[in-house]
Amino acid sequence: MDVSLQQKTLMTERFSLRPVRVSDLTRIEHYASDKRLAMNTPRLPHPLPPGLIAGFIERAMAPDRDEDVWVMDEGGEHGGEVMGVITLTRLDRNQSEVAYWVAPPFWNTHLASDAVQALVSGNPLDNDAMFASVFHDNPASAKVLTNAGFAYLGDAETFCLARNATVPTWTYSLKLR
Repeated sequence: MDVSLQQKTLMTERFSLRPVRVSDLTRIEHYASDKRLAMNTPRLPHPLPPGLIAGFIERAMAPDRDEDVWVMDEGGEHGGEVMGVITLTRLDRNQSEVAYWVAPPFWNTHLASDAVQALVSGNPLDNDAMFASVFHDNPASAKVLTNAGFAYLGDAETFCLARNATVPTWTYSLKLR
């Protein structure tokens, strides 16, 4: 079954959030291999091993996936420039965890803010709550979350593959109902 029929495309004023597709592989690999980007995400190693992004896309398109992946696409529903990725990972009790990254050429353009707000407004998984965490040394991502209505829950730690270290995080939540 075509996953794009199961997963909603969400529109913002400047771009769409559309389901990831195989044709995004080269662009996502290009950006994900940037060390600056990898250092701000827990799951991207640096250097990027061959096949990692292909596997990510394959899992994202699987009918039994536990994570929905959207591409921030300035070209609308039919394709254009991949500007970033945002995900919702399903958790227990009708909750999801939000994670996102914006490609370095589009940093400081409020894309992450627009993408998170689109997910919150659209609530495509019909969640009761969303969670997110960001590294302490990435206050811009914390601001994205607070601007979207997320409330600070507390400090934690997570392992960052690119840093090969445990990194302190701020954790946030948003009750949707």
